[in-house]
Amino acid sequence: MTGIGGGVELGAQAARSRALAVLRVRSRALAVALLPAAVAVILLAGGSTGHLVGGGWDAARWAVSVLALLVLAATAAVALVVARARPAVTPTVAVAEESAPDLYRMVRDLADRLDVPAPSAIALTPDCDSWLEDRTHPAHGPPPARDQDDLSDPVGPARRRSAAAPVLVIGSPFLWWMRVGELRAVLAPVVAGTGPAAHPDIAAARRFIRGLDAAVAATSTDGRGPLARAARGGIGRVSRLLLRGCRVHAAEMERGVAAAAAERAQAVDYGLRIVAQEQVGLAYAGWDRLLTRVALPAWRMGRWPSRLDVGVVAALTELSRRDRLAEGFASRLGERPACDLLEEPGLMDEAVSLLAARLFHGGPAETGPDWAPVGWEEYPEEVVDRAWRTDAARLHRVLDTLGVRRAAEGAAPGTDGPTLSRVLDHLTTTPAEAPVPARDPAADADPDATPDTGATPGTAHHATPGAGTATPSAGTATPDDQATSDPEAATASDPQAATAPDPQAATTPDPQPLTTPDDQPADAPAAPGSADHSDDGNGTEDDDDDLAGTTPRGAALAAGLSAQLAREEARTQALASGTAPPPPGTTTGPAATGTALWDDRALPLLPLQPPRTGREILTAHITAMVCCAAMDTAGATPGLDWLDGPTLLVDGARRADLALHVRSLVETGDPAPLRAWLSDLGVRPEKPVRLV
Repeated sequence: MTGIGGGVELGAQAARSRALAVLRVRSRALAVALLPAAVAVILLAGGSTGHLVGGGWDAARWAVSVLALLVLAATAAVALVVARARPAVTPTVAVAEESAPDLYRMVRDLADRLDVPAPSAIALTPDCDSWLEDRTHPAHGPPPARDQDDLSDPVGPARRRSAAAPVLVIGSPFLWWMRVGELRAVLAPVVAGTGPAAHPDIAAARRFIRGLDAAVAATSTDGRGPLARAARGGIGRVSRLLLRGCRVHAAEMERGVAAAAAERAQAVDYGLRIVAQEQVGLAYAGWDRLLTRVALPAWRMGRWPSRLDVGVVAALTELSRRDRLAEGFASRLGERPACDLLEEPGLMDEAVSLLAARLFHGGPAETGPDWAPVGWEEYPEEVVDRAWRTDAARLHRVLDTLGVRRAAEGAAPGTDGPTLSRVLDHLTTTPAEAPVPARDPAADADPDATPDTGATPGTAHHATPGAGTATPSAGTATPDDQATSDPEAATASDPQAATAPDPQAATTPDPQPLTTPDDQPADAPAAPGSADHSDDGNGTEDDDDDLAGTTPRGAALAAGLSAQLAREEARTQALASGTAPPPPGTTTGPAATGTALWDDRALPLLPLQPPRTGREILTAHITAMVCCAAMDTAGATPGLDWLDGPTLLVDGARRADLALHVRSLVETGDPAPLRAWLSDLGVRPEKPVRLV
């Protein structure tokens, strides 16, 4: 215990020294601002006593006095903006104590064991992370109630703001996947951070930094006139200058706070924390796949899964089964889950699910006909079937605009409807037609490189952001792509290799990315299904790269589908941005509680993935048409795979071998592999299918 106490003391001392350095920056800035006023006072006092007389001294007195007044006015403006600017708050769902008494009791018991103040409240976030967040700013709500009369303490409000404990924010996937003991072990280093947060110097330094951060965000918007823009620009430059001066000291202060909290938490459930950290990485992997491959297709169809946290448990259970880890997880699954600490876990899951849809997709806060919840048992019919038939209908509409015949000459009556044969015949390449050559940078670098035949079509590869809170990376882009993805793809990556947040260091979040306009896109988000037509700086667009490796007919069809998707998305965004009240019959979602503290004018705040390319869109629509034909003529059914999303079931078994044949048709114009696959399943491509 002596070593632990020494480590805690060293970390706390380092944090306090850095906090004093931050406060010294504030003091120096104030001293610089008061310097002209001090010189003016000296000159005025010298003139009144007859020591500094003469025309030169009179001119100096006037000049310095005017300068002092201007500097004091500017200082007051900066101080007023810093004091009144509302610091950013992470979107969360508030957990009242009466709705989770066992959870509050566990957190308070943990704080007693750590000998630190207990958090003032608990909130849930749709993310795999946990941290402490200060919400003592007056804009964040009234201060906590006191036992004695406020009139007995004339400096009560300021003292309460400095002494109020921060809010404990818990990632909702942790509650549903972890056991009670594992959750307590993960939260121990986070709760331990309330001790350093209560120190007056650290609290004052944090308030100063958050005020500057909020001031920069507030002054980043354009003013209504030239004078207002000039004033905002000046205040913003001063705030950024002070932030740069505090940057190193603030980072070291937070590092010292995290070190002290982690050292103090070693005395609580140390052995269990090692196992709990493994569950953090596993929960992150399952949550990532659930959002990008299961929830995103539903969001695009105007449905939001109302039990995302229950789904992550099913996804992780399936992942453990595929990785042959079920025996190791069987023992821990018999323990009490952490969600039992909530009185009504279903309502909390629904609230977090709606908040996740708003943050990651930009959905509205109200439930209506075009934005309704969907249960997992309804997912195949409400999402998978509808998505496939919607894409198939769009495919045939674009074929109509291209002038493609509904049926071949001499075809039997009744076969002029939307058939799969129409699509196959149009994309079939004759010997005189050569495919568009693909330009693969990897293949250019390595002439002997072979293409990855196991890749899922429609997958948008991109780097996962690594700043701040853990943001789920993008997986496959559409429900149609997921229907043909490889079931073993989930086991190809090690779930423990996922970049899981470290709860020991997550004591304060960086709220700046949530509100700073500089970090938000200048325009509305691009259509989820549209290709990115940005210029590459050399006068060429990305369309050529998107459609490289397809046939000329496929490229034209992909361009038409991309344009159609862009128009549909623009129409949807125009309706969503209207100021009309919600239609009658709509109800406010349960996630409305606790969301009034953050700015939701730029949704989604955390988009999951970039737009799809033209070739991915074409592959997805052809896959959807094949699945519709299989359902209508061969008795196939839509299904849900917890790790890969929408899937096609034939005789109750998942068919994951469609992707290679569709890709062969798109890239080479050869329908033979796909026709053989259809014949093997008994699918009749000449029969019309039902569309929406």
